[in-house]
Amino acid sequence: MTNPEPAAGYVPITESWRQQARASRGRVVLADGDDERARAAARYLDQEGLAHPVVLDDPASFCTPAVQAQAAMSPRAEKVDLGDPLHVAALMVAAGEADACVGGASRPTPDVVRAALSCIGLGPGVDTISSCFLLVLPDGTPITYGDCGVVPDPDPDQLASIAISTATTHEQLAGEKARVAMLSYSTKGSADGTRVERVRSATEIVRQRKPSLAVDGEMQFDAAWDRQVAAAKAPGSEVAGRANVFVFPDLDSGNIAYKITERLAGARAYGPLLQGTARVIHDLSRGCSVDDIATVAVIAACQAEKGCPQ
Repeated sequence: MTNPEPAAGYVPITESWRQQARASRGRVVLADGDDERARAAARYLDQEGLAHPVVLDDPASFCTPAVQAQAAMSPRAEKVDLGDPLHVAALMVAAGEADACVGGASRPTPDVVRAALSCIGLGPGVDTISSCFLLVLPDGTPITYGDCGVVPDPDPDQLASIAISTATTHEQLAGEKARVAMLSYSTKGSADGTRVERVRSATEIVRQRKPSLAVDGEMQFDAAWDRQVAAAKAPGSEVAGRANVFVFPDLDSGNIAYKITERLAGARAYGPLLQGTARVIHDLSRGCSVDDIATVAVIAACQAEKGCPQ
């Protein structure tokens, strides 16, 4: 299927994020304060009026009484390390001293996830922390993939949580209603097996937990994306051929798919964006550029401004 050219007057999604960020000028902590890329991103954010960046270069100097009090009240207080900049940055957000934090330019994703769980915790009604990538196709179409970085082999309940969180992230950042495809190698009974059944079960759990969410599965990617294929494989589906959120059955497929979409389709990939946390905290790739850090900080500021749990 060929995507249409952007309509006249179209505002790129990244520019809409920048406009929102300028309007709010949130306080975003950059936890990698000893990394020149983070310092350069902070200068850019400040110069462009996109945020009030806080460069955390010395954890001890940011351990205010509020941060120390928050550490004692944290969901996993016994695991909190006030000498770890990721933990201190997350505590600043939890304590209300910052609106969001971004980190991981020099740390692996599990470190960021542990800081999020120990210092911030999960949002109301959420049982799984996960991640997604928001991808912008060359024509400007935004789509969101989950999970691509955290949960290796989710069970049906975790897969359902990933779907709901990814739909929420998409709606926050794309500004459109989520239509969620629960992906599989089967479409509507074309194949069977334990992995197919897991996706079917997860789909039903999503429907029970979030009746208002447009979700369907199990579904192959072509049926989720292409309207002609959808008409043949999943007639009558409100999602097939129109999906904008794609939930993968495991981390292998999600991670591989986003990299293929980025490299072969020419999409811009933003993430991994952590989701499911009570306050906004995002991860960075260790190969990130200054622009990557600045853009994720802008995304974090937009989400924090909306006051939306993830």
